[in-house]
Amino acid sequence: MELSCCWLYAIFKYGFPPAIKDVFKAVEEISQMGYKNFELEAINEKNLRELLENKKALKDTMDNSGVKVINFCPLFRDVFSPNEKAREKAFKLTEKSAELASYFGSNMIQTDTFTPPIEFIGEVPYKEAIKYGRQIKVEIPKSFNWQKYWKFFSGNVKRLNEIAKDNSLKFCVEPRVGEVINNTDSLLRLFDEVNDDNFGAILDTAHLHAQKEIIPLSIEKLGKKIFYVHAADNDSRTNEHLAPGKGTIDWDATFKGLRKFGFNGYVAIDVGVAENLIEEYNISKKFLEKYL
Repeated sequence: MELSCCWLYAIFKYGFPPAIKDVFKAVEEISQMGYKNFELEAINEKNLRELLENKKALKDTMDNSGVKVINFCPLFRDVFSPNEKAREKAFKLTEKSAELASYFGSNMIQTDTFTPPIEFIGEVPYKEAIKYGRQIKVEIPKSFNWQKYWKFFSGNVKRLNEIAKDNSLKFCVEPRVGEVINNTDSLLRLFDEVNDDNFGAILDTAHLHAQKEIIPLSIEKLGKKIFYVHAADNDSRTNEHLAPGKGTIDWDATFKGLRKFGFNGYVAIDVGVAENLIEEYNISKKFLEKYL
């Protein structure tokens, strides 16, 4: 297992998404904190186009800083849009993202599964960077049909997986509170639908713990379908992303479970909302190194 740094670091330090000048700063800071690996996100079309326009300079910065991208995240909500024109544009942006991931040397891409097309009254989850402890109110439209949406959703995940395969990349999703895929068993159902060894899971400890999952049991269920780990902690009452060891996750049993299934991939620190973000990432790094 090797440590990595999630892009949540850059988001909470520089904004959602970070300006391109701050992307360069974040890469250098991730290196200075002692990481060799990190993940990078394309949060919207403008953000992706900036990354594409600056890809050589950014790759040079990575090489000079001694860090590499191990997971690239094209996050285009419209891949699940009912509007065909918007959806096809989002798939094209994902294709460009997959090509960029290969250029940076990543062997994996991921997407979020976003909130289903229901009506939110007041705040909408993940409209901006993560905020914790929100009370969400919704209204289910009369036209909404879960079975139809699931068929549409899973079909589009299959298409995303094919884009990854076309670029010799693994493809994965993470469960996130409030999204279509929000727990272990919804991941398992999606695996059955996609039915491809190229498609796997991110074990996101903070989101799963907030879903009241027993994480070692999640590992038993997912087994070798775990491609990647996002490591953060909380007390299970909200989906806070605290430094590992500052919440109530059973890390001993978590790493024992990962070893049982031969997990030898990347464990990425995924801490957000901290007064001293660099200090919290250093604390996290020191805590997790004893398990690696």
